[in-house]
Amino acid sequence: MMKKSRRVIPGFGISLGITVTILSIVVLIPLASLAIYSAKLGFGEFLAVITRPRVLSGFWVSFITAFVAALVNAVMGTVVAWVLVRYSFPGKRIMDGIIELPFALPTAVAGISLTSLMADTGWVGSLAAHLGIKIAYTKAGITVALIFIGIPFVVRAVQPVLEKLDASYEEAASVLGASKSVIFRTVILPELIPALSTGAALAFGRCLGEYGSVVFIAGNQPFKTEIAPLIIMSELQEYDYPAATSIALVMLVFSFVILFLVNVIQARNAKILGGK
Repeated sequence: MMKKSRRVIPGFGISLGITVTILSIVVLIPLASLAIYSAKLGFGEFLAVITRPRVLSGFWVSFITAFVAALVNAVMGTVVAWVLVRYSFPGKRIMDGIIELPFALPTAVAGISLTSLMADTGWVGSLAAHLGIKIAYTKAGITVALIFIGIPFVVRAVQPVLEKLDASYEEAASVLGASKSVIFRTVILPELIPALSTGAALAFGRCLGEYGSVVFIAGNQPFKTEIAPLIIMSELQEYDYPAATSIALVMLVFSFVILFLVNVIQARNAKILGGK
């Protein structure tokens, strides 16, 4: 006679009901409101709103800066994760904790701090100004802010993979005469690519809709440094809710696409690991 399994959490029906209720209240209903408000415009008016030159410019600024920031984070995040995993040094635990500071720090505080640092009168901005480089109130400043908020995603995605990576493969490659660059490219990097891709995609999605840490350093110049979330806020301040939700709906669709790609990468990674 088989023993009935005991579960700490209530049965499937109750658990599923609670899950669906929470998801509906927190996620599904708010997101559905975007589609409802956007539907008030009609398809022609919807296209007219999201294809306005100012809106298209905002999309371009948001997407290009988020993409560049994700690429930088993919490289620098891997370097940071490598240092934290492969080396021991004083203050390592403190540095490991600081990585998650962008998660805990209010975005407005991060934006003000970065602006004061990167402005022409700031510590970093003044040095760059002497070289003829302007950081604050440019796309470069926006990218710096997005790198700041996005790098923890890559570090925390790559770090566990590096910790579990078997060093015997590297030692075997070294014995066979492979150089360090060859070992990294042929032994280590293939193992990191799934996690690295996931971390970079999550960082890109996070950067795409960022507002608080960017709005101060961007300068908010139309057709130059104005991001899509700021245009949404401007529409809301003018009580044009259908236009605001239409722009937000476009951002939501891209976020869903990014989330779908992340899930595909994770599923493929799990399949590969399961086959080993």
